[in-house]
Amino acid sequence: MPIVHSDEFGQFQQDSATPHTSRVATKWLQEHSSDFRHFHCPPTYPDMNIIEPIWVALQCAVQKRSPPPGTPMDLRTALQDSWCEKPPGYLQTLVDTMPRRVASLLWARFGPKRY
Repeated sequence: MPIVHSDEFGQFQQDSATPHTSRVATKWLQEHSSDFRHFHCPPTYPDMNIIEPIWVALQCAVQKRSPPPGTPMDLRTALQDSWCEKPPGYLQTLVDTMPRRVASLLWARFGPKRY
């Protein structure tokens, strides 16, 4: 894995969405399970996945563009530009919120959460 922790293992997170539980995905995970730690999330808790706030931030940035992207290539460029504008510690900040997110989820017993 290109991104590794100090113990040289990457961390793989997924929920139980259908594409993640397909035979092909399941087989790949089994074959590569020694390459990373697997963190399983409940299927209906997108706030437990750090990709969700990234998608929201990129979506907001692209929607603010004037003129809006008119072609798939324009959209790609807008997304890349928006990503490059994120501060250097952006991803680490999201990773650092995970203990609080997990604690909040456990406290709420998988119900609605407030951060």
